[in-house]
Amino acid sequence: MEYIRNPIEWIGDQLAQAGRAVDSTGGALRGHAEAAPQVRRIGTADLRVALERGLADFAACRTDVVFLCLVYPLAGLILARLVFDHALLPLLFPLAAGFLLLGPAAAIGLYEMSRRREQGLTVTWADAFGTLASPSFGAILVLALLLLAIFFLWLTAAQAIFLLTLGPAPPASLSAFLHDTFATPAGWAMIGAGLGVGLLFAVLVLAVSVVSFPLLLDRDVGLRTAVRTSLRAVAANPLPMALWGLIVAGSLALASLPLFLGLIVVLPVLGHATWHLYRQLVEPPRPVLEDSGLEAGGE
Repeated sequence: MEYIRNPIEWIGDQLAQAGRAVDSTGGALRGHAEAAPQVRRIGTADLRVALERGLADFAACRTDVVFLCLVYPLAGLILARLVFDHALLPLLFPLAAGFLLLGPAAAIGLYEMSRRREQGLTVTWADAFGTLASPSFGAILVLALLLLAIFFLWLTAAQAIFLLTLGPAPPASLSAFLHDTFATPAGWAMIGAGLGVGLLFAVLVLAVSVVSFPLLLDRDVGLRTAVRTSLRAVAANPLPMALWGLIVAGSLALASLPLFLGLIVVLPVLGHATWHLYRQLVEPPRPVLEDSGLEAGGE
């Protein structure tokens, strides 16, 4: 007989599913032996469609509640730490920019919600944790750890740029740091170098992850195939994907200005929109006729 489980039981089930998924990490990394997914060429109009559908998913799923509970307190703790520790002030912008590098991994639950809504299923915030039961959870976890490593490399590079320009002494205060940054040649050198290096990190993350996370969630293809498909999709659509990267970076930058409050809306919308962008970039698998073993449409 079915009954309503309490939160402890629900969390226990999710952890158990995650444990089983981690146990199968080797298979998830390899995936099934199948042809690599085909990628499509898209235009700028397709980006608008993806954003419109992402906004519709956001309005329907009310994922703002989840991000209100998770993202805003995290950003608040980071800002509070920076205010009371002047030595960390040079990392203020790099940490804020980290939303761009870690966003694809953080949005995996949003992809799952969009996937379920696309299938006409009932969607709640708890469905964001459905990825724990995915056969590809191990590969998703490895890819997320890769993005985390890239994020820490970016912080290391940002710290090195500060030491070579305004450092090595830490800022005396927030006002002093802002003055040195925007009113001195060394500060502008730091800004220029930081933007240039940050752009390289952003392009790397975009190329590696824009398709791979949704693809792993949607199909059993393995990590290597997922990353290669993402790279091929970006290579086949350089201008639309460059514009998409600018849209994401610009939206996150504007959303971060009022103490990160805008991220409560922008992150979920971009997450949902990325799922629909994946649908436009990657051809769906061709159905196979069970009786003849031939692909549908074959002769």
